[in-house]
Amino acid sequence: MERVPQDAGRVRRFVVVGGALLVVAVAAYWIGSQGGRGGEAAPRPNATPTPSATLTTPEVFKRVGPSVVVIQAGKAFGTGMIAAEDGTILTAHHVVKGAKDVTLTFADGTKAKAVVASSNPKRDIATLKPERLPEIVVPATLGGVVAVGAPVVAIGNPLGLTYSVSTGVVSGLDRTSKEGDLRGLIQFDASVNPGSSGGPLLDARGLVIGVVVSIADPGGDEAFAGIAFAVPIGVALGGDEGDGPPGGPQI
Repeated sequence: MERVPQDAGRVRRFVVVGGALLVVAVAAYWIGSQGGRGGEAAPRPNATPTPSATLTTPEVFKRVGPSVVVIQAGKAFGTGMIAAEDGTILTAHHVVKGAKDVTLTFADGTKAKAVVASSNPKRDIATLKPERLPEIVVPATLGGVVAVGAPVVAIGNPLGLTYSVSTGVVSGLDRTSKEGDLRGLIQFDASVNPGSSGGPLLDARGLVIGVVVSIADPGGDEAFAGIAFAVPIGVALGGDEGDGPPGGPQI
């Protein structure tokens, strides 16, 4: 298990393991200008015009919920988001690491098998290519300004409770794990739990500013302690390099 800077405690990354109830809901800054190296295929950002108005939490969910995907990788569950108009799914690498069978459930109930199109353990980011898409593909809009104290919304599938929404603020920026395996992380306090990994962290305009990857776990009980971390969307798209593969339990 790894330790976050100062007194943040151990950083935990974990997925919901088989047996968790999957309740499928039917309805629901940095933009990287460089591609990844080594043949990585970063998703093309959604071309939808950037929203300018601040939204309420229900409005954020209404806008982004259709882009969120339930991921079942083997016996584990996680979260992903439609990140491009061709249906490319962006998620956390550890959600699909080593999985031979990956199944997606879209917000409209469409189910599809998927293959890992690209993977970068150094950033804990992966992209998936679905074998089929829902009738209407709704990509999330990537990018946004991140500031300490700014409100954020997380959407994911914690403990198998799909399309769950939590709110909080950006607690800190440029966080680095004690071992230096992940750096430049966004710290936030919106509640996330096992199954949330790979889900979007959104600003008050409904823009994806990060990919949820981990929580601090000072008690060692895999319970949310008010400190969570996300890979900035620019890093996820290839705008920066990590220092090494992430370790420890995964969310």
